[in-house]
Amino acid sequence: MTIVVEDLDSAAARARELVGAGGRLLGITGPPGVGKTWLVEQILARTNGVPAAHVPMDGFHLADATLDQLGLREVKGAPETFDVLGYAAALRRIVAREDPVVYVPAFERDLEQPVAGAVAVPRDASLVVTEGNYLLLDEPGWREVHALLDECWYVDVAADLRVRRLVARHVAYGKSSAEAAEWVARSDEANARLVETTKTRADVVVRLG
Repeated sequence: MTIVVEDLDSAAARARELVGAGGRLLGITGPPGVGKTWLVEQILARTNGVPAAHVPMDGFHLADATLDQLGLREVKGAPETFDVLGYAAALRRIVAREDPVVYVPAFERDLEQPVAGAVAVPRDASLVVTEGNYLLLDEPGWREVHALLDECWYVDVAADLRVRRLVARHVAYGKSSAEAAEWVARSDEANARLVETTKTRADVVVRLG
């Protein structure tokens, strides 16, 4: 039965319990705009000295130039616009703990582009949290990602709040209100509907109101 968590302290306690039970790689997923990155930050701030690292799936976005070559620029953010095999390979290196440090990319929102080697994941990190939309997607590549996770949480937020957040985010990074609303309705919401189908595969559902 899926566990439901409804406050930050309980979420942080669950993460610490995962480490105590020998787990290390925690996935956090959910549709665009639910606050996945914010939740990771809140959990890591409450780990009480547990060495931890954050691996964002968004760092594995394909660059805009590559999306243009593939004809995928207008669906940027969809599963096929990520280097999922590279993401899975990086997670395997992190799980293996054979290297003293694994460097992974991050997504720079000011540039709207991935930046290589922006995040260091040391071997002694007891908790590694990775977050992104498609961690529970039952498709090639994404299945391999899911299999590497010790536990995966799904963040559940009311749709109207999520959409407002998305529009505000796009406006903050340069789109007009009309452009932001159009992109959310056409692209983000299509991705959200896909991600929502994966909720039943989660170990934990996080509802923070």
